[in-house]
Amino acid sequence: MFLAGVFYAASGRNPLLLHLVNVCIFLNWFGDSLDGTLARYRDRQRPRYGFYVDHIIDTFGTMFLILGLAVSGFMTERVAAATLVVFLMLAINSYLTAYALGIFKISHGKLGPTEIRLVLIIGNLFLLHSAHARIFGHRFLLFDIGGVVSIVVMGTMLVFSSIKNTHTLYQMERLP
Repeated sequence: MFLAGVFYAASGRNPLLLHLVNVCIFLNWFGDSLDGTLARYRDRQRPRYGFYVDHIIDTFGTMFLILGLAVSGFMTERVAAATLVVFLMLAINSYLTAYALGIFKISHGKLGPTEIRLVLIIGNLFLLHSAHARIFGHRFLLFDIGGVVSIVVMGTMLVFSSIKNTHTLYQMERLP
């Protein structure tokens, strides 16, 4: 994801580098999907180590990716920062849920890491055509629109998940 961020940053001057971003996103998906499967197949699981390393790498990867987008000019810095903050808040919620309830969900509804990667790849292909889109007669950066939609969707998931988890924990630890 570091290289995807680098290629995003450089693609502002050469949009054809978006193809390399897509290759990096695909390689990240392949590696992310394969590592746990391979550990289970080889019976070499290290659950806490794997959990920690996988998610700290994802955290840094997301930061590099969004930073590269902001540097490219395909997404404004404010939308990029807000997207990263809400993403990290949702991740924190998932980690707290894993600790407090013993339930770890990386996907919310039908939206998970694979779907997010696919949306990014498709968005990059649209960027090759145009970095802008029109909504209600106004011109916006395509990835600003995607970023705002992501903020709203992730923010909504965060609020509902937080309410649900708080209610569950309250029920589990009722005072007499």
